[in-house]
Amino acid sequence: MSNAAVEINDSKYREGNDNDQMGRWSLFMAWYGVASALFFVYIGAALAVAYGTVNALIGLGLTIVVYGAFNQILSKHAINNRTTVALFSRSILGTSGSAIATIIFALVAIYYAVFEGSIVAFAFQTYFGGESWMWSLIVVIYSTPLVFGGARRFIDKLNGWLLPIYIGGLVAAVIWAATLYGTSDAWLTNAGSLPELPFASGGPGWLATFAAYMGVWIMMMFTIDYAALGKRSDSKFHQTNTFGWVFYVLAYGVSAVAGIFLTFTIPDLVASETGVAGGLVGMMGLLGLIFVFVSQTRINTANYYLGSSNLQTFGERVFKLKLPYGAWLIVTAVIIYLLMLLPVVQYILLALAWQGVLVTAWVAIAVTHIVLDKGKRQEHGMIPDKRYAAFNNSGLISWIIATVIGVLMLQLGSIDPALAGVGGTWGPIATAVSAALIYAILWNSTGGKTALLADK
Repeated sequence: MSNAAVEINDSKYREGNDNDQMGRWSLFMAWYGVASALFFVYIGAALAVAYGTVNALIGLGLTIVVYGAFNQILSKHAINNRTTVALFSRSILGTSGSAIATIIFALVAIYYAVFEGSIVAFAFQTYFGGESWMWSLIVVIYSTPLVFGGARRFIDKLNGWLLPIYIGGLVAAVIWAATLYGTSDAWLTNAGSLPELPFASGGPGWLATFAAYMGVWIMMMFTIDYAALGKRSDSKFHQTNTFGWVFYVLAYGVSAVAGIFLTFTIPDLVASETGVAGGLVGMMGLLGLIFVFVSQTRINTANYYLGSSNLQTFGERVFKLKLPYGAWLIVTAVIIYLLMLLPVVQYILLALAWQGVLVTAWVAIAVTHIVLDKGKRQEHGMIPDKRYAAFNNSGLISWIIATVIGVLMLQLGSIDPALAGVGGTWGPIATAVSAALIYAILWNSTGGKTALLADK
């Protein structure tokens, strides 16, 4: 096919009507619903228990810097080109290759919906008693309608107003625990339960903490899908305040510090998400239950929406199933409920490790692609699939090799238990570095060609 046959009218795609996009504060409030996940409270506490508070805070600081920098790049590109993960993946992987990224994104979002929903069900069961399957069903039944069109827009607005309730609830929990159980410097001086020997922990605790947060790089894919809804005139605001370091100081930093304090202050509190939820309900009673309910319901609107929308994209692209969004949402809800009947919460760290390999490789390739391209290429979401090749070898080869490297690193522990820490710490880092390097090399060797046929 000649270049003329697929010539892209730059002005047509770059001159989008901002009036069709979400307003600055509407998108800000919708995205900040993600900040209330108790997972962020738990993961900070768990890493402090493992590697010590100081190491956890150093690794957390490095994480916030990297997340802020990467998400500035990704959000700017998504806003300017209005590309979701599914649409952007066409450039780096091709239309068929992008289906892989889409289904991975859908499954990870569904997994988080299962995980966060299980926490609400556990909180209800702790307070009221009853069977877990019943509370799981109730959680799915009330969560699903919140993601439908008009209801989702209402919840997106409501999320912003509920943010003070989450922050206030977290502050209240810290004050409550300090008043009830007293304070000490134990939460700051905790040295961790894992040894610092390089071949046991894989390196210093701060680096292990940073690597653990790489398992949550799925947040960068979340960022792209949300940022694609923003106005170009609000790009700089969103890069810093909505999707950048300001958000992660709150979502990761404040939540982690609160989680560490609560874990070392409330007696017998286990550093797990169910442990944190159960501890809050046990200490604060009905107020604790309301706090858990509000915080988890806010973030689960994002999980349900991103899981169902990406599942819809996958189904349409691969199986040519043109079903209404509501049908895909119901399918997603059924999958979530069935998975909630399984002990998913017990496997959170394992799931983070495996998803981290796939997602980290994709994010590294995406950031590398945007940096190398320097905004020269037209990748607008309005460009139809027919203008893209089925596969982009540069992206697919990079993704596959980096994933294999990451998986092999994770398996070091099964070969020699003494190397488990090495794989856990260096696996995500090796995955990201290899994905970026290989893609950059292939990019330069092909003259910067992507799956866009106009590049051929």
